[in-house]
Amino acid sequence: MGYVGIPAAVLFADIPGIEHVYGFQRDSTTSGYKIAMLNRGESPLKGEEPGLEPLLRKVVDAGTFSCTPDFTKIADCDAVCLAIQTPFLDPADLLPDFTPLIDGLRHVGKNLTPGMLVVLESTITPGTTAGMAREILEEESGLIAGRDFALAHAPERVMVGRLLRNIREHDRIVGGIEPVSTERAVELYTPVLTTGRVIPMTATAAEVTKTAENTFRDLQIAAANQLALYCEAMGVNFYDVRAGIDSLKGDGITRAILWPGAGVGGHCLTKDTYHLERGVQLAAEAAKARDIRLDYPEGRPSLYTLARDINDFMPAHMLHLTEAALGEAGKALSGATIALLGWAFINDSDDARNSPSEPYFKAATAAGAEVRVHDPWVDPATSPDLPSPDQPDGGLTMDLEQALAGADAVVIFTGHAAYRGLVPEDVKRLSGCERPVIVDGRNVVEPEEWVTAGFVYKGVGRGEWN
Repeated sequence: MGYVGIPAAVLFADIPGIEHVYGFQRDSTTSGYKIAMLNRGESPLKGEEPGLEPLLRKVVDAGTFSCTPDFTKIADCDAVCLAIQTPFLDPADLLPDFTPLIDGLRHVGKNLTPGMLVVLESTITPGTTAGMAREILEEESGLIAGRDFALAHAPERVMVGRLLRNIREHDRIVGGIEPVSTERAVELYTPVLTTGRVIPMTATAAEVTKTAENTFRDLQIAAANQLALYCEAMGVNFYDVRAGIDSLKGDGITRAILWPGAGVGGHCLTKDTYHLERGVQLAAEAAKARDIRLDYPEGRPSLYTLARDINDFMPAHMLHLTEAALGEAGKALSGATIALLGWAFINDSDDARNSPSEPYFKAATAAGAEVRVHDPWVDPATSPDLPSPDQPDGGLTMDLEQALAGADAVVIFTGHAAYRGLVPEDVKRLSGCERPVIVDGRNVVEPEEWVTAGFVYKGVGRGEWN
């Protein structure tokens, strides 16, 4: 019951003819609180999620949705969807941590009944549905996939802040391990869609589609980030360059460039490249006996993993900008007090998974700085992704004035609406510094206003100011 499972469950529960939808959630110390909240009709997801909580209340009141830690109720279901995180412990070895997913599959397998449809919504290494998932389900149930039960992959395509809208309006990729499984999955998802349509294919093709679309998005962001670094080095404004490039339009012409920033976070883009790379690696190994290989430039790194490296570098670049700005203000990084604004990886959300703020926080702290973290959405009481678990409040505050008080540098990592209204004079007064520092990683403040107010300004892509 997370950012994918909750909106999917309530949408299914609102379909006429659906008798009941169970949301399965482990009653753990870190996330067990969700069970009671969901059964009261309260969403545990913070941030702006239009329509989610009203729809949740509606299906709870109607008795078509309930959350439970009792996995034996899986046996009562006609269809089971798994939306479980699939991270990498160490991307360098291309070995995903499928432990939570395997646990979920075993729960399903132990309670699997003939005729059931099982769908993996998790982003997974291509080949997983027809391989590992099938093997576990068959081993636990004694049933045969494609004969006794249907098995498919239907990857989620959502972004926090617009969960319901994305599920309803985006086209849905659906792939079964054989044609009947595909048909069953198409039947399941079609009633949820409004403007979106179902696109059927094989399970492995669906897995490649999901990993590739996120990999390509990550590549586009990396292209913007690298150009921003180039612009800084050459003393020009990335945003002027971007506007100029984007002006070239015509038949078949598009030159649109994404925005650069302090780094890429979230559960998907930070690891889906590695799922794609792992998939082709496994496929190449399996094809050796047939003398089939990946034809690729000799000795060259993957363009996709290189893009990951560029995006992973951006928090380090933010620290370089901070150190340079502090130097101009006559201060060292060691001993400086930094107000880090934004722990969520995306605007106006509480989603802090793989936040780019975290490596910055660790590096700045290791360099001797005191880093205070502020986020208006991430609640220290419930977030499992806090900056420093050694501190009672996790090093995180929802009090902006508390974070800014006495700060030598203000560093913006997330484009929350709350930060777009910052007033330079107020921030300077709270900092108590004659010449404080502002480092903008999301282009949310106007450089000239802050420089005029006495700040040392640095910003990603702002070569004319840096």
